[in-house]
Amino acid sequence: MNDSIVIIPTYNEIENIESIVRAVLSQHKAFHLLIIDDNSPDYTAKKVIALQEEFPDKLFLEQRTKKSGLGTAYVHGFKWALEREYQFIFEMDADFSHNPNDLEKLYDACHFGGADLAIGSRYVKGVNVVNWPLSRVLMSYFASVYVKFITGMKIHDATAGFVCYKREVLEKINLNKIKFVGYAFQIEMKYRTYCAKFQITEVPIIFTDRTKGVSKMSNAIIKEAILGVISLRLRKLVNSL
Repeated sequence: MNDSIVIIPTYNEIENIESIVRAVLSQHKAFHLLIIDDNSPDYTAKKVIALQEEFPDKLFLEQRTKKSGLGTAYVHGFKWALEREYQFIFEMDADFSHNPNDLEKLYDACHFGGADLAIGSRYVKGVNVVNWPLSRVLMSYFASVYVKFITGMKIHDATAGFVCYKREVLEKINLNKIKFVGYAFQIEMKYRTYCAKFQITEVPIIFTDRTKGVSKMSNAIIKEAILGVISLRLRKLVNSL
C-alpha cells in the first residue's frame, strides 16, 4: 500500500489534466492520485477514466454531480483517503501553479521533519510568485498578514492550497464541521490544525500562475475569506469552533 495520496479537485481542466496526472505519477517518490471532478462539461473526467487504463492502481476518480466548491471537494477526498490506509494526504491544484517536483519536499517535512502539516509557502522567504499581476500578489500577501493578525497563527501563507497533512490531523479535525469552500477553506483547515496543537511547517516553493484554463477566483470567494476569518476567531473565543 502506498503511504501518500495527492488530491486534485477539477472543474474544466481538460487542458491540464493529462499533463498533471503524468507529472505527479512520474515522481521519484511514489504517489497515488485522486481526482475529484465536479461534472466538468469539458469532459475532464472522461480523460481521467482513459488514463486509468494506463495507471490502474495509482489513479483514482470521484465524480460529483455538480460544481460544489473547492472545500467540499477536498473534504470528500479527505474522507475517501481516511477510509484507506494513506498516512500522508496532499492538496494540490491541477493547473501547475504548484510544481509536482515539490511534492517530495512536503512529504519529507512531514515524514522526516516532524511536521503534522507542511505548507508549500509562497511567502516564507520573500514573495515567490511568477506571472501574477502586482494587484493579485498584494491581495494574496496581505490576506495572509490579515489572517495572522486576526487568528494569531504564525503562518506566512495562510491561503496556500499546496499542503501535506499527516493522517492524524484529518482524523482529529471534525471534517463535518468544515464550513467554507474557497480561500476561507484553506484558512479554516490551517486554523483548526493550529488550534488542535499540531506542528505546522512552511516549506518555500515558487508559485507559477496557470498558463492554460481559467482561474476559479471570484469576488464571492474573496468576501468569504475576509468575513470567514473573523467568524473563525469568534467561534474559537466562544468555544464553538
